[in-house]
Amino acid sequence: MKNTGSALVSGLLFLASRSLAAQPAPIDRQALVERHKVVVTTTDSLNSLSVGNGKFAFTADMTGLQTFPLHYEKGLPLGTESEWGWHRFPNKEGYKFDASLRTYTLNGRPVPYAVQVKTPGNKEAVDYLRANPHRLQLGNLGFVILKKSGQPATVQDIKNIRQELNPWTGEIRSHFTVEGTAVDVVTVGHQTQDAVAAQVTSELLKTGRLKVALRFPFPTAGWADMATDYSHPEAHKSAIAEQKAGRALLTHQLDTTKYFVALGWGGAATLTQGRPHEFVLTPGRQGNSLEISALFTPRKPTAAPIFAVTRVNSQQQWLTFWRSGGAVDFSGTADTRAAELERRIVLSQYLTKVHNAGSQPPQETGLLLNSWYGRPHLEMHWWHAAHFALWGRPEILERSLTWYARPDVQAEARAIAQRQGYAGWRWQKMTDPWGAEGPSSVGAFLIWQQPHTIYFAEEAYRAHPNAATLKLYQERVNQTAEFIASYPFFEKEKGRYILGKGVIPAQERFKAEETFNPTFELVYWHWALETAQKWRARLGQPRNPQWDDVLAKLAQLPQANGVYMAAESAPDSYTNPEYKTDHPAVLGALGFMPATGQQDAATMRRTFDLVWTDWSWDKTWGWDFPLTSMTATRLGLPEKAVDALLMKVRTNTYLPNGHNYQEGRLPLYLPGNGGLLAAVALMCAGYDGCKEANPGIPKGWKVRWEGLQKMP
Repeated sequence: MKNTGSALVSGLLFLASRSLAAQPAPIDRQALVERHKVVVTTTDSLNSLSVGNGKFAFTADMTGLQTFPLHYEKGLPLGTESEWGWHRFPNKEGYKFDASLRTYTLNGRPVPYAVQVKTPGNKEAVDYLRANPHRLQLGNLGFVILKKSGQPATVQDIKNIRQELNPWTGEIRSHFTVEGTAVDVVTVGHQTQDAVAAQVTSELLKTGRLKVALRFPFPTAGWADMATDYSHPEAHKSAIAEQKAGRALLTHQLDTTKYFVALGWGGAATLTQGRPHEFVLTPGRQGNSLEISALFTPRKPTAAPIFAVTRVNSQQQWLTFWRSGGAVDFSGTADTRAAELERRIVLSQYLTKVHNAGSQPPQETGLLLNSWYGRPHLEMHWWHAAHFALWGRPEILERSLTWYARPDVQAEARAIAQRQGYAGWRWQKMTDPWGAEGPSSVGAFLIWQQPHTIYFAEEAYRAHPNAATLKLYQERVNQTAEFIASYPFFEKEKGRYILGKGVIPAQERFKAEETFNPTFELVYWHWALETAQKWRARLGQPRNPQWDDVLAKLAQLPQANGVYMAAESAPDSYTNPEYKTDHPAVLGALGFMPATGQQDAATMRRTFDLVWTDWSWDKTWGWDFPLTSMTATRLGLPEKAVDALLMKVRTNTYLPNGHNYQEGRLPLYLPGNGGLLAAVALMCAGYDGCKEANPGIPKGWKVRWEGLQKMP
């Protein structure tokens, strides 16, 4: 008799083995990350390297510490910045925010905006309001290196440089020599405390020629603060508050701002004050090794975590980061572009984790140098943070969303809307940790930051589709939608709602008083209102009839000659050379945004082709290339999706350390890194309703990916 039971079991085992064999091997994430270690062998000031945790970052030069800040001021400066480190110069003249308000007559009614007024008296007030508060550079922790002659070593005296950043562990290993004697340094950043630690090995320690110094700079409160102003020693105070064996507590006070630095070290050493606001740690001459740590904090701490603890913490936390969320592997692809794209992907994940993963919207240059006085711009928050959810790390995105829940932030958003005669909350553009609005003749008229809050809430819901998420974000979604619905002006004679006048699009080349119906904003407005209606349905609420009225009567996307215009008020969208020197925001109408029923794919394809061939790409910004790539992906143009991300123009340069270079005063630009990650997620995982695997990856490429999420 035939043994059918055994045959059945054998068959099932065979099928199971076939099924297991068919499963692709998981990506070797450590190999993926570590093949993109950053190696530095020169004193190039653009090659500085950072360690940090998203709310605190420390940027080092080729010595592993911050030894030559003046040299690096020319490139990526040696910053030590945090979320809490802010300062405000005394308002001795009593400048009031109202001095920045100017009333415009828009659509037949007066509307006040906070702008950069140029009239005497008001200009000084606005300059103060824009520059205060400003983010602080907390200190420079670097070496004091003496040559045999007793003279300080210069950059030119640093030889045989070999520095390596391993993103897998978050460690910087630095090797160099001074007059033939080697110095080796391991630098790590604590992932839950605002601390940096280093291990130094060198015979120079025995001879007293290698010391460590912490210097406190004075804030310049400039547009881009490079943090090396030591020319005002009388204007601030610093001191050794406590000193015990192996540790000391320093204080630094600027006006009403005070913070502490807890220093810790291993072995015999003496801390003394050198020049004003400089504190020098001189090791004993018993050994060739020194471990030092520095904890920066706004409140009096106990002690800094020692090097060994900080190193283990860094290794463990970075291991957790890299083993979670998404990964993309292009190994085996013959196209040489794949290796460069993979490098940018890995290093962009590292940099956005170091600089963009805190509890506030970050500034565009992260925690390295101050751009726009160190203040965040909310329209850029999407480019900094939306990718975290797309890469399967929604908890990092949600960390920064807590800022929108602050009562003072919401009160300011409500006050802006009320002042201008709108409902709901109008989110700030240029702001600070407390939600104050910074006056700006451009930023005050931007509106495309408004729907971001709904987009973020939707990303959170897609990650956690439950009642708790709905409850957490319900009010923010509702109040944002109330503003979005109240903002459009109803043209009775045409029976439609328009956006503007009184708007500057994401393409910041148009006059606010004249501009209406920008294409990208019309789509984003529609998507946000429709998504807010979905939130009402999820909460068991009926659709809001006012929102539906706006949805039904919102102006059509403006087009002429078979392409979409930047705005209905700009018939010269493609003939005025000035308009082609900024963001090609029209592409965001399908790419950044999904199909909403407003767009025509053929018209968008013609628009894409025109922009691709006729734009001034050398005068754009870092996030414009991911924006273009996303449109190419949704249009079914994978070669163009890659070409856009790797376009060889200045503002799409990715330095050896992974930073997106723009220009001299913007040597790094994190929206480019975050945008690249969002674009790659779309290229691989696709979008809702997408039926094609890897829609943005060229045919013939070998791609494996894990943990990515679809875009809407």
